[in-house]
Amino acid sequence: MAEKIGIIGMGLMGQAFIKNLLEAGFMIQGYDVDPKRMAQLKKQGGTALSKPADVIIDTKFLIISLPTSQITRDVLLSDNGILQAARSGLYICDTTTSHPDESEDVANYLRSYDIEYLDAAVSGTSKMAAEKDLVVIAGGKKKAFDYCKTLFSGFARNSYYMGPSGAGAKTKLVINLILAGNRLALAEGLLLGEKAGLNLDSLLTVIQDGACSSKTMIDKGPKMIKSDYSKQGQVKLSLKDSRLMLELGQKVGAPLLMTSIYSQIMQVALEKGYSEKDTVAFYEILRGMAGLEEREGIDSVAMRKIK
Repeated sequence: MAEKIGIIGMGLMGQAFIKNLLEAGFMIQGYDVDPKRMAQLKKQGGTALSKPADVIIDTKFLIISLPTSQITRDVLLSDNGILQAARSGLYICDTTTSHPDESEDVANYLRSYDIEYLDAAVSGTSKMAAEKDLVVIAGGKKKAFDYCKTLFSGFARNSYYMGPSGAGAKTKLVINLILAGNRLALAEGLLLGEKAGLNLDSLLTVIQDGACSSKTMIDKGPKMIKSDYSKQGQVKLSLKDSRLMLELGQKVGAPLLMTSIYSQIMQVALEKGYSEKDTVAFYEILRGMAGLEEREGIDSVAMRKIK
């Protein structure tokens, strides 16, 4: 009989997990506050359940994919949370980009109930997730990680054990920091090219084939050029992540100069109405700073009409 997996949080990333896990032969039962996501699960062949606690019935595995570690904590530990229905031997894989201290606290608390919690963050966009081009970076007990590797292989191309609880969350912040730098450098380069009169399509082709090439250029370059900000990530979540990076940097004494600038740019993007847009919508903020018009088809257009 196929292994049954519970999942809570079925947004862009969660839907990608579901698609690949079903294709890998797992059975899925899930919950999301959005009725549309519940309908999607049913259409895909999974079982939509009426409350979070029902998701862990008859399964050893729970995947969580939520916006913040605070929401995850509430889902797990609140009066109506998962813990109220959980049995010993449950394995929780939290793919949320979370606060490392929160991950460590939750893991220690759940361990007293004989429940294993992995901060099992993933590296990749929702588009990459749909193509099973994700990497899992996990913190927690090594035995728990080894036990969950079969599950990870159902939705990711590789998984890495990074150390004790919190290590996966810390690694994800480092990855996202470097990714933010790549995106910021790409945005500045494209903007300089545009202001200097270069053809942006030709410029992107060249830099994608040059020494500075990266996945960011392939995935996000066309979105910046075409002002296509359909979300694979979101400005509001990238801002949240940058704040977690800065907090960790302050805690351990690491200077994060680029991250400070990036976080301020993302704050402006959020205030200008790009909160729900793809992360690289911040490109329009840089265009405005360069004296170029913010392009149509974005939230700020509606905001200008309101003012």
